[in-house]
Amino acid sequence: MKTTERETLLGTLKARFEKNMPRHRKITWAKVQAMLEEKPHALKSLREMEATGGEPDVISYNEGSAEFAFCDCSSESPSGRRSLCYDRAALKARKENKQSHSSRSRRLPQLIVVHQFRL
Repeated sequence: MKTTERETLLGTLKARFEKNMPRHRKITWAKVQAMLEEKPHALKSLREMEATGGEPDVISYNEGSAEFAFCDCSSESPSGRRSLCYDRAALKARKENKQSHSSRSRRLPQLIVVHQFRL
């Protein structure tokens, strides 16, 4: 990720973080930013969420494991992620109301198991 793109994304995430403090009352942005800068793969996942119309934000911090949890906090599903079939076989098998796209044909963030997204 280019430096300007990283800085823009961090600025967007920081603004959202500060605007929605009730989601993470006891967490400081400095701590979140430090962890994101140490984990470029996590920042890449957040960039993908943002690029598809999502609004990723911190929702919790586990002190025992030192892990942050992020989720998409947009008020509704982004238009680019609606009416998608997430299983190629199911998409092919549909007879009626067939979606025009599958999740594989769109640029969507990969689902990450929580232990793979340690910040």
